[in-house]
Amino acid sequence: MRIGAFVEDLTRGRLFSLVLKESRQILRDKQQLFLLTFPPIIQICLYGFALSPDVQDLRLGIIDECKSYKSRELASALIENRVFKVARSPNDRSALMMSIERGRLDAGLVVQSDFDRVISQGKTAKVQLIVDAVDANTAGITQGYARQMVEVYGRKLLKAPYMVPVISQVTYAYNPGLISSWFFVPGVLGVVLTLTGTLVSSVTLVKEKDSGTLEQLLMTPAAAWEILLAKLIPLFVLLNANVLVALAVGNIVFDLPFRGSFFTYMIVSAIYIFVVISMGMILATISKNQRQAILTSFFLNVPLIQLSGALSPIESMPDFFRWLTCLNPLRYYIQCIRNILLRGVGIEVMWSDILVLACIAILLLSFSTARFRKQLN
Repeated sequence: MRIGAFVEDLTRGRLFSLVLKESRQILRDKQQLFLLTFPPIIQICLYGFALSPDVQDLRLGIIDECKSYKSRELASALIENRVFKVARSPNDRSALMMSIERGRLDAGLVVQSDFDRVISQGKTAKVQLIVDAVDANTAGITQGYARQMVEVYGRKLLKAPYMVPVISQVTYAYNPGLISSWFFVPGVLGVVLTLTGTLVSSVTLVKEKDSGTLEQLLMTPAAAWEILLAKLIPLFVLLNANVLVALAVGNIVFDLPFRGSFFTYMIVSAIYIFVVISMGMILATISKNQRQAILTSFFLNVPLIQLSGALSPIESMPDFFRWLTCLNPLRYYIQCIRNILLRGVGIEVMWSDILVLACIAILLLSFSTARFRKQLN
């Protein structure tokens, strides 16, 4: 009976009126609704399509000094999988190097004049592949592709069949098609929630100070905790809706699977929403206006995103930064949603990540609430 009376008192009392007022104020703010709706959709689509480790259609220049059937077969083997496309055939090596230097070509293939004769003699022929390594990641992937294609072509040239002593069979679990967007999109979901949540919550609270409505609320009989809770509840509901919209975009546009529990997904997202709201509140308490809050958010969000494993694996980072990621709440959120979406695991597997995320949420929420209540007082 006491709990029912307390809930009834809340719904009829000041808190319900304050929540209603804050909700109407947010819904009337078209700029804020735009930030909650369109940027997440655009960012997910942009990152999902643009971020890909796959290499395709690299511009290849070919110098074929042999001009034989076998040399032409080698060139065809390189371009048949769309990794390379023939852009031009320079006259000599200096012209080839000049084209690579000026960015007109990404790679160059040089087949020597004795290529056919060396193969006919049963010896090992050599070809030269020159790769523009300004982008080291692309150059490394290109070298791996080219080496594999040349090896396959070389095995085709063997006249007698040969026995391979060891054969490996690789099975790809959870992502059998090796679709790169399935790795990036869950990370982008966390990135979008971080950017949107911290920005909207900080701007909302700072706007109250700029417009003077915060002072008006302090003159009402409402307690400080009621004012704070009334501001948190609408933001929490709207950010949950933002999570659902982002998930729908990932599923519809990128065919992102959902193999786990929807309830677990929403619980983990709710915990992280408290984290981003807390960070937004901290930004609001240290910022004097909206512009300062937006600029300050970049100093907070960029390191969080870079050290989260959203866009690049944590295992590839140096040891110091790998240990630093243990303090990053976004890391644990992305690990959880990847496990839920792709692996379909439950709380019994992810409980340690969820526990750490919950502890960070409690610490940040306690600290931000104390600062905000101190500012109110």
